[in-house]
Amino acid sequence: MSRSLRRGGSAAIVLAFAAVSLTACAAGTSSATLQVRPNLPAASIGTDLKLNGIVVVVNPTQTSGEAGPANLTVNISNTGSAPETLQSVTVGGTTATFQDANGRALPGIVIPPLGAVAIGGVNEPSARLANATLTIGGFSPTTFAFSSAGKVDTTALVAPAVGPYAEFGPSTPSASGSASASGSASASASASASASTSASASASGSPSAPASATGSASGTPSGTASASASASAH
Repeated sequence: MSRSLRRGGSAAIVLAFAAVSLTACAAGTSSATLQVRPNLPAASIGTDLKLNGIVVVVNPTQTSGEAGPANLTVNISNTGSAPETLQSVTVGGTTATFQDANGRALPGIVIPPLGAVAIGGVNEPSARLANATLTIGGFSPTTFAFSSAGKVDTTALVAPAVGPYAEFGPSTPSASGSASASGSASASASASASASTSASASASGSPSAPASATGSASGTPSGTASASASASAH
């Protein structure tokens, strides 16, 4: 084979390789690829428990370093044949409290065998931090403790309740709850005051009838005297 043919063959191979590379790049811009999101903190403990998407969501008005409430969101899957119970979660030194989907307190969150629990999701149990000091946009040290598997130390992304995390933020019915409680207390106080006034009026009204009767009785002589004086003058 001549040298020119060999050069031509090499050039063809290079062109073919370039075409394959361009095809691969084109595939990389497909909608499926564009949907890939940055990795969130994850952890595993033993061979059965996997924790994915560990995020702590704070109020959008909260600033870094300011103490405030926060909610944990994490998906925990259990590929084992026995249930596991999440007994505690500590984020940045603050321990979370657990509640079921109806807001009732839970001692722990059960991860069923061959199942998963999306803590913080709709109709799922929640893990709430009453007052945590966190750096928004940063990562906070987080510890999960399980009944059988033990503990795992990891980190949680700290994000404000905006965009994809808007529905996962701490609920703020506390203000409306306070207003409601305050309104109820006010209404109750009003009702009490009203009842008290009514009772007082009733009580003072009862003797006022006799007093009035007395007044008219005492007024009678006065009226009689006036009438008499008037008759005398005539």
